[in-house]
Amino acid sequence: MYDFNYQVKDSVATITLNRPDVLNALTLEIYAQLRDLFETLRYDDDVKAVIITGAGERAFCSGGDVHKIIGAMLDRDMRAHLEFCRMTGALVRNMRLLQKPIIAALNGMAAGAGAVIAIACDLRIMADDAKFAFLFTRVGLTGADMGAAYLLPRLIGQGRALELLMLGDDVDARTAERIGLVNRSVPRQQVLPLARAWAERLAQGPTFSIGMTKTLVNNEWTMDVGSAVEAEAQAQALMMMGEDHRAFYETFVAKRKPEFKGR
Repeated sequence: MYDFNYQVKDSVATITLNRPDVLNALTLEIYAQLRDLFETLRYDDDVKAVIITGAGERAFCSGGDVHKIIGAMLDRDMRAHLEFCRMTGALVRNMRLLQKPIIAALNGMAAGAGAVIAIACDLRIMADDAKFAFLFTRVGLTGADMGAAYLLPRLIGQGRALELLMLGDDVDARTAERIGLVNRSVPRQQVLPLARAWAERLAQGPTFSIGMTKTLVNNEWTMDVGSAVEAEAQAQALMMMGEDHRAFYETFVAKRKPEFKGR
């Protein structure tokens, strides 16, 4: 069905890019399948959280396949190039619009499009011997690709984002954690277990509340403070009338742990 591995267990979907012989490089087909999958996940009530990782020990994702994308696109016209770039951007858009948490389990190098997919996730756990590389300018392209110029400054600040996008230098795990590019840097064998633990915790939590949090963080990027405070007031008033909030109060009084239903 997919040119990558996909499985769902305990309400957590795990996407594993599975071309380790070419550092899990993306093809045109994989881009399109990921774009469509993240759209479909908006309506899949069986999935509450998502993990994306790579097969093997060398790479999370090295970006677009040199031969199957870069080589194949060189002789195509401007319209075909624009259609391709819009498709890759649609993948990132669908990830950000998904009202479910996405965790990147960075088992190895995240480069080019792989780095952008990682920052399009909500949380990132990185192997302590892995690296990031926004290498677009190193191959004669703009560092502003797939939404990188939108996402990265909001994640680590404009100055550092410009450094990474303009110079294209490798970023080691220690630096990535220090500047906020990743949430955790851990030994390689702990990456997927920690991502799984976080995903299960989120999937078992108040999922509607978590989705609302992601939506507001996304939406408030372009709001003034008055609009942001009002949006949060309306959202919180809605959440205060929800079943999960009531369940918290009732179980607090009864000295029991709440069981959230995502409502």
